[in-house]
Amino acid sequence: MTSDDSGRRGGREAQRRRTRKAIVDAVIRLSADGATPSIDEIAADADVSRRTIYTYFPTLDHLLIDATLGAFNEPPIAQVLDDPALADDPVARVVAVIRTMLEHSSQSLPLGRRLIRLTVDPPANDAQEPGVPRRSLRRVVWLERACEPLRGTLSEASFQRLLSALTVVGGWEAQIALRDVRALDPQAEQEAILWAARVLVEAAIEEG
Repeated sequence: MTSDDSGRRGGREAQRRRTRKAIVDAVIRLSADGATPSIDEIAADADVSRRTIYTYFPTLDHLLIDATLGAFNEPPIAQVLDDPALADDPVARVVAVIRTMLEHSSQSLPLGRRLIRLTVDPPANDAQEPGVPRRSLRRVVWLERACEPLRGTLSEASFQRLLSALTVVGGWEAQIALRDVRALDPQAEQEAILWAARVLVEAAIEEG
């Protein structure tokens, strides 16, 4: 892949993130009074088409859950990422971000299970386009920011591989596996996930 190809791909991904964020932000605004907005209301507020919404979110339930989860996690994660004490330590930053996510799991995990079910079993009229993630990019954005100190020391391929690996261990999927398959209690679950995240970042640093 050439640098021009990488630039175009990065531009498309950035646009997708902006579009998804505009849709979710519209839901949050329209839901502020406790009402459930319609797809038409969301489309008008976000200045996108109905089809665009269904490209990113197969159902209204999918979108509403995604917006609710963002409201739970966004403020505390932003505070961690802006902490100057962690500015130059990618291991500490990743661990702090994932620990913060886990601390809110009592609220987010039940919704996360529902969101995974909706993603795994989409409706027959799913308008999903190739290359468009079925779920929020929020986790990837947080992890990418946490790993930012490594931008200058890892190749782009190594950096993206690290993000992919952290995406696997730093989310509901890992929690569900550890609870349902390993029968771990919340403390042991957190220790296992944080250990795995720490090992991944340290391995990436060692490989350079």
